[in-house]
Amino acid sequence: MKAVLFASLLVLAVLPMCKPDATKNTTTAASPASPAAVRAQFDILRDSADVNWHRMMASDDKKLTDLRELLQDLSKAPGANQAELASLRQAAASLKPQRYDRQTMASSPRIDRYDAVQDSILKLVYPIAAPEGNAPSARVRDYVEAIQLADNNVVSYRAHYDAAAKAYNNYLLVHHDELNKLGGKYADLKPLPLFELGQ
Repeated sequence: MKAVLFASLLVLAVLPMCKPDATKNTTTAASPASPAAVRAQFDILRDSADVNWHRMMASDDKKLTDLRELLQDLSKAPGANQAELASLRQAAASLKPQRYDRQTMASSPRIDRYDAVQDSILKLVYPIAAPEGNAPSARVRDYVEAIQLADNNVVSYRAHYDAAAKAYNNYLLVHHDELNKLGGKYADLKPLPLFELGQ
């Protein structure tokens, strides 16, 4: 009886050791170094950087449109200083051509210059649109609030873009050779420039 019990326990102890290692096979099958996995992961990171960039630009575009509409509305108000508003409209119209893009943002002075010009225009517009915080109409107030909100969100948009671009750049650094072997749009990829806020 003891011999049978001992034999049973021995079988139970040895049986798990004979089982094939499923974990090892799964890891190999889903290896992140496989070309398909590298391409898929890189595409996700690239798309994330693209989405964050487009959100940021869409917000700035909307801010510039609101600024243009605000200045147009102010020019229709009785007693408006038409010469001053015409000068501000011209300055506002010059903003977008001065804006950085995904290549020129590698030059941080260009970003600083764009921010400074935009800020200087807004500092002149706010006292006209809402002297001492009092807008002459609900429409003007809505424009001012929308512009201020977009302006306050700039740092957040840039931080989100930087985070996505850094993830892209890090992956590109680690998997550069594998991506290069894929050819086509994956060959000779360059890191994305960053805002590097607070540095």
